[in-house]
Amino acid sequence: MKAMILAAGYGERLWPLTADRTKPALPVLGKPLVGYVAEYLAKHEIRQVLVNLHHRPESVRAALGDGSRFGVRLQYVDEPVILGTSGALDNARDLLAGDTFVVINGKLITDIDLNAAFETHRRTKALATLVLRRNLARERFSIVETRDDLVSRFGRMPALDAQTTGMTTLEAPLMFTGIQILEPRIFDYIPRGVFSHSTTEVYPQAIANGERIAAHVAEGMWYELSTLQRYLSISLALLRSEGRDVYTGQDTMIFQGAKVSESVLWDDVVVEAGAKVRRAILGDGVRVGANDDVSDAAVVRADIVSGLTAPAKALKGEVLGDNFVVLLSQ
Repeated sequence: MKAMILAAGYGERLWPLTADRTKPALPVLGKPLVGYVAEYLAKHEIRQVLVNLHHRPESVRAALGDGSRFGVRLQYVDEPVILGTSGALDNARDLLAGDTFVVINGKLITDIDLNAAFETHRRTKALATLVLRRNLARERFSIVETRDDLVSRFGRMPALDAQTTGMTTLEAPLMFTGIQILEPRIFDYIPRGVFSHSTTEVYPQAIANGERIAAHVAEGMWYELSTLQRYLSISLALLRSEGRDVYTGQDTMIFQGAKVSESVLWDDVVVEAGAKVRRAILGDGVRVGANDDVSDAAVVRADIVSGLTAPAKALKGEVLGDNFVVLLSQ
């Protein structure tokens, strides 16, 4: 069986961390984000994996190589023009058609039982099976409505008000995890050679045509790293599970007298004596000077963003000395 990792996205809300690499290539505690996805597939005995590339494709190639480090065999599929979540499948149609396959977002860290989802897929004889979970925190993920264990429609974002904050687990809305099992017949519903999205175009058309889109409601760890705030909070959650609250990359130096807590420091970072760093992401080569105070911020070297225009969804930042600083409290 084959799988496809969707890794073509820009990662605008993760800028400036994505100024010199794409979102799936971001390091998370020393491992590329897309590497977690590859290992997840390998754990479920899926070894043949396609990866689509668009923004900064060289960063994903450098992060994954041939895939052997993560237990898979990779084949890269270039997208010169971004094609969307189902347009990407059309672009790889010749490599996927012929057997059941898995599609998964390249920005996830999860231990959801994929074998259980396969059981649902086989039992329901569905065209596609979407892995869903309860959105207990009512985060901004579209609601997936179901009927008789089948997806019936994709709704709006959940509301958060006084009437919903005390709801039980079973009352929480369902959301799509970005993990799906597909039959080759899905290509009957994917337009050729154009941009298209699965949840807004392909699945609604299939459902209207009477196709069975199974809903597999899963439990387990599931993290989606799509914003700077989520990148930091999820990294800290993973660190806390290991009994620590600071990650330091290769050749990073924290001088005696510096105070660093609840932070992620990439490679070649220097924190001088007297500096304070709390709840921060420090990118490669960042230097925090003596007596500097960095808190609730993402910091990269100023030269990385020099001459670049921040994407529309990026938080605003400013150049401070040799660094570019974005406050996370915006």
